[in-house]
Amino acid sequence: MLHPHAKALLALIEERGLPPMQSLPPVEARLFYRDRRALTQPEPPPVAEIAELSADGPHGAIPLRLYRPTRRSDDPAPTPVLVYFHGGGWTIGDLDTHDVLCRQLANASGCALVSVDYRMGPEHRFPAAVEDSLAATYWVHRHAAELGVDPARLAVGGDSAGGNLAAVVALLARDAGDLAVAWQLLIYPATDMRCGHPSHAANGKGYLLETPTIDYFRGNYIEEAHWLDWRASPLLRDDLTNLPPALVLTAGFDPLRDEGLAYANALAAAGSRATYICFERQIHGFITMGKVLDEANTAVAMCAAELARVLRG
Repeated sequence: MLHPHAKALLALIEERGLPPMQSLPPVEARLFYRDRRALTQPEPPPVAEIAELSADGPHGAIPLRLYRPTRRSDDPAPTPVLVYFHGGGWTIGDLDTHDVLCRQLANASGCALVSVDYRMGPEHRFPAAVEDSLAATYWVHRHAAELGVDPARLAVGGDSAGGNLAAVVALLARDAGDLAVAWQLLIYPATDMRCGHPSHAANGKGYLLETPTIDYFRGNYIEEAHWLDWRASPLLRDDLTNLPPALVLTAGFDPLRDEGLAYANALAAAGSRATYICFERQIHGFITMGKVLDEANTAVAMCAAELARVLRG
């Protein structure tokens, strides 16, 4: 059963007649997404420090935002760090749309967090987002000392499109063999560009992220000829061994639910550790909506607790 809070949110969206994302040009969609967040996101909690940074990317500077949590006097330095990739269908979203979530994760885990503003479609199509995400992760690793973070305790994470990018970065880093990612946080990740799992049919209408919206995002990001490229569809990678432990979190009324489950199962079958949690009564995108969805705050706390357990011990 759909959570009553999620049901009320969907009713409010319908009542207000908010336009579907796919009806807007990408530039307008980005503004709409940024402005709409105030309706569902909590107030941003204070953190000890925020720094606007820039990483060297393959095609120019990549904006980053560093969050440093309030530290206890007995906390050892340097701090573990989570490199985070925002969601938004590789088309919308930025450092500001996920600012609250990043603050929450940093404070609750006691880990530093670096949010990445990677290039997006349709202006910059696949694999631009992958290239920027990987470059940003390596930049954080190389500059760990000056950032005050521990390069041996570096994790990657993201939600939706960002979960896709985090999974791909973990694979690329493993293949290169020169950066040991410690953990993966994959929040309702997109893992298969073919979008053929049963949850797409079951949840493709009426639950915020609808099939036409997915088609819009996917069309902005990638050509159909590249759907089978594992850098776009990590579920299709033939070798999922020796990957960092992963927490895969999904929502029961999300079209991407079964992709997340399939990826968690594939990781485990390959001998890589994967924990899978499904918030059965929730919709796609819920983790950033703690102002109106109580279970969002539960999910954030769970993610942060596991991040702290793995990286802080």
